[in-house]
Amino acid sequence: MSRRKRLRRILAPPGFKGYRPYGHIRGKMDHIELLYEEYEAIKLADYDHMNHQEASVLMGVSRPTFARIYESARRKIAMALVETREIRSASGNAWMDESWFLCEDCQSRFTMPSTIQAQRCPLCKSANIKAIHTA
Repeated sequence: MSRRKRLRRILAPPGFKGYRPYGHIRGKMDHIELLYEEYEAIKLADYDHMNHQEASVLMGVSRPTFARIYESARRKIAMALVETREIRSASGNAWMDESWFLCEDCQSRFTMPSTIQAQRCPLCKSANIKAIHTA
């Protein structure tokens, strides 16, 4: 029997729901799901220029586990590019320190302190918001 997977800590959800190939018409093809922890690994290693040890500490996993998550993300992105497939973000096995919300009107993603009672979008002041992930 395998061990239970530990939840991977991420700082924020991805700022996208998905990406589609532009200019390529093809029949219905399966999409690729990029998990939140895979997105976080790509962001920390390639965008924030952290080494694997620093990033693994931030995500709360071992360095070899971080390397496996990172490798999985790279393979998925490469497959999507080569096979012209859509990439969609999926929650996966992750947790966030803060609650995150999505405004249905302006599509902004934001956190909100628990001391604020009226839940409204900070940009457009709409009350039409939904919880993406709660802490």
